[in-house]
Amino acid sequence: MRETNEPSTLRWRIGPAARPLDLAEKNEPVRELPTLPPAGPITVRTAPVQIVLMVLGVIGFLYFARPVVLPLVLACVAGMTLKPLIRWSSCWHIRPEISAGMVLCLLVFGVGICFFQMGRPALKWMDEAPQHLAQLRQRVQTIFPRITGLDKAEAAVNRLGAAENEQEKATVVEVKTSRVPGTLINWTGTFLAGVAEALILLYLLLASGDLFLQKLVRVMPTLHDKKRAVEISHEIQQNISNYLLSVSLINLALGVLVGVGLRVLGVPDSAMWGIFAAVLNFVPYFGPIAGVMALAGVGLLTFESLWQGLLPPAWYLLLHLLEANLVTPVLLGRRFTLNPVAIFVSLIFWTWLWGVPGALLSVPILVSIKVICDRVPAMSAVSELFSR
Repeated sequence: MRETNEPSTLRWRIGPAARPLDLAEKNEPVRELPTLPPAGPITVRTAPVQIVLMVLGVIGFLYFARPVVLPLVLACVAGMTLKPLIRWSSCWHIRPEISAGMVLCLLVFGVGICFFQMGRPALKWMDEAPQHLAQLRQRVQTIFPRITGLDKAEAAVNRLGAAENEQEKATVVEVKTSRVPGTLINWTGTFLAGVAEALILLYLLLASGDLFLQKLVRVMPTLHDKKRAVEISHEIQQNISNYLLSVSLINLALGVLVGVGLRVLGVPDSAMWGIFAAVLNFVPYFGPIAGVMALAGVGLLTFESLWQGLLPPAWYLLLHLLEANLVTPVLLGRRFTLNPVAIFVSLIFWTWLWGVPGALLSVPILVSIKVICDRVPAMSAVSELFSR
């Protein structure tokens, strides 16, 4: 028997008595088993689903935890804005704890003066709001007589509907207790607690210096990550500080000019309306619109003729157009030029999420996100989307 080095292969018969085929049976038809591809790991791309779920979870957390999260965000934004003052005071060998206390006292003093100047006239206008609304309605009907005819027709239709309802329904007397005082007390307590929390955290952030940045650098694994973290942190802080300080000075000058112009025109409580215009100018788009509408009502209540009543809103609109199209682009430049659509979407989103504070924080948050996207190559598409 001759030995060969060739490997011997056996073929199996398919059937109830499965056995190897002999050499004599090679020519018989045999049904071979189908070959299957090698088994590998089954992968399912779940990254988009995970990202969507994570974003929805973050949004829900920010919405339901806003009494706690909102003061923290306000303190962080204010801390980044006021950090250059702490660094400037350190050049004069003033300890951060002392300089932080001085800056915080000046901030509280300035905000307190603004609230004092606005508080008393604002309460007066709120108490007299029904009389002012009735006077404004009469003034508008006097200036536009056609509106009076429409009001009379609407009143006649309402009287007809009321007469039919009186015939069908019996008079029902209900005694309802007002929940406004309790709601107002709860809202005031929450507001004061949030303000105290934000002020305490702001002082701690200013007094700690660069402690948190040092902690962040220590936990980064590589030297490249450490450098990137320092660069992103410094750029966010510098951009937020430059933006908010510049916008605050611009809006302050706008409020002063609005108040002076209203004082010259003879509008009562012109200082309050100047501060009101300065605060509203922090809110993109909707702030100036609300300011023009408010000053239009004040002008119609103050003056008899139509053209005199339109002078206060026209003065504010003129100053706002000069500020938005000339002063702000020159001072801020293209560095803070954002896509108007992105600004509008950010404004709507943060206003829905956090109300008026969210509207004030919408642009600083958008600037911070853009700075992070500029530094992270994987998020360059998002940065391009936010740019003009």
